[in-house]
Amino acid sequence: MKNYIVHDEWNIIEEGFQPAYNEVSESIFSIGNGRMGQRANFEEDYSGKSLPGSYLAGVYYPDKTRVGWWKNGYPEYFAKVINAINWIGLHIEVNGEVLDLAKCDVHSFQRKLDMKHGLLIRSFDARLQNGVEIRVKSTRMFHLFQSETASLKYTIQVLNQKASLQVESYLEGDVVNRDSNYDEHFWNFISSGTSDSQLNMTMKTKKTDFIVRADLVNNFTLNNKALESRPSKEGTYVSESVAISVEPGDIFSVEKRVSMVTSQNYSETELVVTGKANIEKISAITFDELQHNQALAWGNFWNESDIEITADVAAQQAIRFNIFQLYQTYTGEDSRLNIGPKGFTGEKYGGVTYWDTEAYCVPFYLATQPSAIARNLLLYRYQHLDKAIENAAKLGFSKGAALYPMVTMNGEECHNEWEITFEEIHRNGAIAFAIYNYQRYTGDWSYVENYGLEVLIAISRFWAQRVNWSAEKDKYVILGVTGPNEYENNVNNNWYTNTIASWCLKYTLESIQTLKDSDHIKLNVLFEKVAFKQEEAVAWQHIMDHLYYPIDTESGIFLQQDGYLDKEQVLVADLPDKERPINQKWSWDRILRSCFIKQADVLQGLYFFEDQYDLDTIRKNYDFYEPRTVHESSLSPCVHAILASKLGNEAKAYEFYLRTARLDLDDYNNDTEDGLHITSMAGTWMSIVEGFAGMRVKNNTLSFQTFIPKTWDSYAFHVQFRGVKLFVKIKQHDFELINKSNQEINIIFNGEAISVKPTA
Repeated sequence: MKNYIVHDEWNIIEEGFQPAYNEVSESIFSIGNGRMGQRANFEEDYSGKSLPGSYLAGVYYPDKTRVGWWKNGYPEYFAKVINAINWIGLHIEVNGEVLDLAKCDVHSFQRKLDMKHGLLIRSFDARLQNGVEIRVKSTRMFHLFQSETASLKYTIQVLNQKASLQVESYLEGDVVNRDSNYDEHFWNFISSGTSDSQLNMTMKTKKTDFIVRADLVNNFTLNNKALESRPSKEGTYVSESVAISVEPGDIFSVEKRVSMVTSQNYSETELVVTGKANIEKISAITFDELQHNQALAWGNFWNESDIEITADVAAQQAIRFNIFQLYQTYTGEDSRLNIGPKGFTGEKYGGVTYWDTEAYCVPFYLATQPSAIARNLLLYRYQHLDKAIENAAKLGFSKGAALYPMVTMNGEECHNEWEITFEEIHRNGAIAFAIYNYQRYTGDWSYVENYGLEVLIAISRFWAQRVNWSAEKDKYVILGVTGPNEYENNVNNNWYTNTIASWCLKYTLESIQTLKDSDHIKLNVLFEKVAFKQEEAVAWQHIMDHLYYPIDTESGIFLQQDGYLDKEQVLVADLPDKERPINQKWSWDRILRSCFIKQADVLQGLYFFEDQYDLDTIRKNYDFYEPRTVHESSLSPCVHAILASKLGNEAKAYEFYLRTARLDLDDYNNDTEDGLHITSMAGTWMSIVEGFAGMRVKNNTLSFQTFIPKTWDSYAFHVQFRGVKLFVKIKQHDFELINKSNQEINIIFNGEAISVKPTA
């Protein structure tokens, strides 16, 4: 765990140059706008430890699968979110010496992420080896108001003597990924140019044939007076440069404005036209005006999505950081895009979509944004249904059964660890649950009848074929699976998997009946489309009635899997600190044989389906499993925070909130350097709104059951629910509810029915 980020309510601040933490900081200070983003790499040359990363949503490369030996059903590739054209680059020489902080005496250094206004700001004073002292400040933004564009401003002052500056601003297309399986370069060069006072470059991905066009405008000034520049072009490197003499106190500045457009959205001809138009639009206004527009756009977002905490700066900073990074990753404007586990902050976990989206991110977008955004996340899966059916067919399933991929960019499975690819099938259940969650929260049945039910039928067909009858148990069983706890593989009857499989069948049958009652003609059209037979419904009901669930009858504990109690039962509290995290200190064999749990498994099911169990059952299972959980998945603490809140364990709820909220800021698991844990950031929001505030939807009514951590004076948040925008503020001995819409809403608040009238 690291603790070098300065606590501040609206800013993430790093004081002092710490090269050992640079890759961690590059992740933490990442910046984006939903369409593209970038790690906080330095603009100037840097020979120290760094992971360059500039990413474009939806642009990927199918890196050939690298495994020791092949298994039937393996995907042929692992999709990589790939490093794209470097547009921020500056090559700077001061009296002939290259500016490189790894080789300078850095006197002062600050890196700041201004979350309120969407800015990355860096400043430093440094003494070069030749004795020249300089002061530098850079400001970078990815425009939320025009998501195909970004800009930066970089200023240099020489402090102690007259000096010569040579500054080259460039576009570079010859970029690589650190995680390339065979050290392959993923790009082919198409063209570059320096026409019309602009730099441009066009690159094309190998295999997938994504074309990316970058257009860049540079503005060089000395003491606010424009300077003439010299263009240069050499294949994948195109630049403009100036050479000037400066006096102490002179301010040299270069502004870079870029447009990045892809063939995902435009034809090859349109790429040129659109790139130039984007550049003309953002070049027509000053850098200050760009910052003003950026502030307005982020202000609109924060007005709907902020969580305010008083009297706890660390907690306040953390929740805003998580919300900020989540929205930087996905703004919901395009149903072809999704929420990658690293977003625009790193290469790890290639692909763009895991079950994290449905289980953790959908609730955040349901409550903070117009329902169309969450609907787009569901449409993403509907658009991939045919691929999900193909994925299942590759594994031997038939008749329209669908298995959604563990990892995907285009609907195809591209994950290649057998115990995950073939066995972590509970992901199908999370996708079904998201449909239910969307319907429950928005009241929008139209999505289910027009899209969702078709997905539910395909998923249910998978479950019906995945079970088998056990003569010994006289029950249906589900064998050879991996549950959410990935520290157990190839187990039988994972309680969570069996539970969500049965629930999927039940919800599908209920949805069929609802559509039959409301529009039997539409149901018949759907049945004809998917070749549904009534015999399937009978078979599904039989499975539901006879599915096996592993339970320890003596204690009443739902067993994580059939053999869980055969393991030596040791508590995490008994683990020496030097052996944690176990995924970095233990052999995989030792982990698999241990009772230790990576993340919520049985408790994940109790979170989803809490209404089906009494409080005593939830408490017994929580008290049994939480002490055995090492929380080495970023997705774990939030579920535990929500359940601890429900059980009245306020101290534990707060502990887990801080763990999920500051997971990356404090680098809890020593893995922030390769990117942030974007999808788990939604869990931070859930920890407060569903945990501390106890927000639920019960019988079509919004309900709250609140508590407040003892160290807080208050916390407040906004939620949108079925056309109503509600502001909720919880204080130590009071609360405040404001209806910011034009219709009355009836809610349940701490057990009391309350009508909240619109504000005047």
